[in-house]
Amino acid sequence: MKFAVIGGTGLIGSQVVKNLNAAGHEAVPHAQSTGIDVISGQGLGEAVAGADVIVNLTNSPTFDEASPAFFQTSMDNLLAAAQKGGVGHFVILSIVGVDQVPELDYYRAKLLQEDILAAGPVPYSIVRATQFMEFMDAVLSWTADGDTVRLPATPIQPIAAKDVADAVAEVSAGAPLGGIRNIAGPEVFSLDELGRITLTHKGDARTVVTDPTAGMFGVVKGDVLTDKDAHLAPTRYVDWLS
Repeated sequence: MKFAVIGGTGLIGSQVVKNLNAAGHEAVPHAQSTGIDVISGQGLGEAVAGADVIVNLTNSPTFDEASPAFFQTSMDNLLAAAQKGGVGHFVILSIVGVDQVPELDYYRAKLLQEDILAAGPVPYSIVRATQFMEFMDAVLSWTADGDTVRLPATPIQPIAAKDVADAVAEVSAGAPLGGIRNIAGPEVFSLDELGRITLTHKGDARTVVTDPTAGMFGVVKGDVLTDKDAHLAPTRYVDWLS
């Protein structure tokens, strides 16, 4: 099959392209660097021409109140191009628990993206993943202050980007789900505990202070960012760190 992977040069997209091509498909990466613009619509018709499947892995440039407009416009443009091009399957990557954290602008924006796809004219699949292991350094940087890092005890079930890409490629090459598949890492940690494990492994002497209000994940209530019934990926966090 032929795949148009929009956002195909990023962390997940580049690995999805590699996986699909290794499986004998034709997967073509598309991004701003290749001349497409999901907001203006520039190049989208040419990008999806002849494609059996669109995999949309583009992301909003910000996580704030501007993010819903990005997903609204980009999905409208991509769905119009997909319908015109006769694409038979449209796949996006979303977040486990995205519908349970209305306090976060970005999560509301991703839920909007899901809703637009589900209401659209093209058969679809949504892959929801838990938090990427690769993002832990960024999470630590948000609330770092001198010798301390403040983190809430929010339950997190981290997944490796490689495992996310494997799952997205698998779903993309299959029949449209017409729904959602949740994927997650094999272990649940509290975020503050995960921070301590990370700093210890790196030989970083900073101390993690548990602060229920710290950072983006401070507004998350309960264990909504985890899913014990998800498709569990194989990579454990300490193995990924190593």
